Amino acid sequence: MKANLQVKLLRVLQSKEFEPVGSTKSQKVDVRIIAASNKQLEALVESQGFREDLFYRLSVIPITIPPLRERRDDIPLLIESFLSRFNSEKKHAVTGFSRETLSILCDYDWPGNVRELENLVERLVILKDSGLIAPMDLPEKYLARKVQVQTPALPVGNEFPENGICLNSALEEFENRLILQALERTRGNKKEAALLLNLKRTTLIEKLKKKNLAYGREHETP
Repeated sequence: MKANLQVKLLRVLQSKEFEPVGSTKSQKVDVRIIAASNKQLEALVESQGFREDLFYRLSVIPITIPPLRERRDDIPLLIESFLSRFNSEKKHAVTGFSRETLSILCDYDWPGNVRELENLVERLVILKDSGLIAPMDLPEKYLARKVQVQTPALPVGNEFPENGICLNSALEEFENRLILQALERTRGNKKEAALLLNLKRTTLIEKLKKKNLAYGREHETP
């Protein structure tokens, strides 16, 4: 906020009146002010970049909202809300985001905060039109994190968890991670990924379809 505008706003807060543009008469106002900033206003006050008297007029009940990267549990809820709105506005029928896609987005640091997430969902709804959003639909920068293979937590010796483990789920999770790592290493080339996994290309494709797995934009050779 420029210095001259800060003075005008301070005057309104102090006197509870203002003069409309082109008028010579003041009007009374009874309003509640909600102000937001992504700057450290205390530091700006010290450097004289923000008026101290205006800062204390505005800072009656301060509320600090953490950045999106510090409240990742909100990401699926925000995505659901934005998806519903943009589907309605654009008259599209995107059914949702796959589990793998949500995992990627929840792991992203969101330097642009909620607005970046909102813009991404709008972009995906426009481009996808219908169906389920998969990792391959995301822009490259959201896929920059390396996929690391981790073996599922397995019991050692006779030390099984009290409720046991689901062997099928553990094996499926491990297989999914191996497939994604092979696709990451080959930049989405299914033929080369199949060679790394000692599978036929057609077998790998069937697994990808069955598991609803995808990685980035594919670079297949003809």
